[in-house]
Amino acid sequence: MVGLYGPMIVGITGGIGTGKSTVARAFEQRGYRRLDSDRIVHETVLTDPAVLDALAARYGDKVVEVRGAAGARVVNRAALAERVFGDDAERVWLEELTHPRVFAAWRAALASDPGARWVLEVPLLHEKGLENWFDFTVCVACAPAQQLARLEQRGLPRALAGQRISKQLPLARKIELSDFVLWNEGSPEFLEAQIDRLARALEAA
Repeated sequence: MVGLYGPMIVGITGGIGTGKSTVARAFEQRGYRRLDSDRIVHETVLTDPAVLDALAARYGDKVVEVRGAAGARVVNRAALAERVFGDDAERVWLEELTHPRVFAAWRAALASDPGARWVLEVPLLHEKGLENWFDFTVCVACAPAQQLARLEQRGLPRALAGQRISKQLPLARKIELSDFVLWNEGSPEFLEAQIDRLARALEAA
């Protein structure tokens, strides 16, 4: 299959804490080029002067802090998350500000190497109707108790973890909408074996 930008583009989605990055890194080790949408947001979008201006105008210095002798402006991501995850209108406003810039970064990266096989981590792939970007979509899933336990291990309080999970499509729906599902609740070897099988299936597609 040949996609818009090259031989193959695979979208990795799933719930927060299910293991999307682990799966994407495994595909990278198998020769895919990887794009991490969260990393693009943190390292590129939230450092864009226009985005910083918009955030500062809306939320003030509790979200956009000035740090260091040089007076660099930095987004306090914890404070921003607190503002947007508890208020749907604020979350939508932030998505409208940031998502077009994320998509522009995708286009630039994909166009830079059209001969590559790509894997993109996209937490809100189905929520935002982004299926047409991809040749195949893969949902990384696990049981809700395991998902919460992983988020708590990252230092996210259970109440906040549940709040963030509630802002995404139910995992069962993401499973229904995806072309493939990887179940990430056993050993690392169990997940690797699933990825091996999926990688072989994609190569034959």
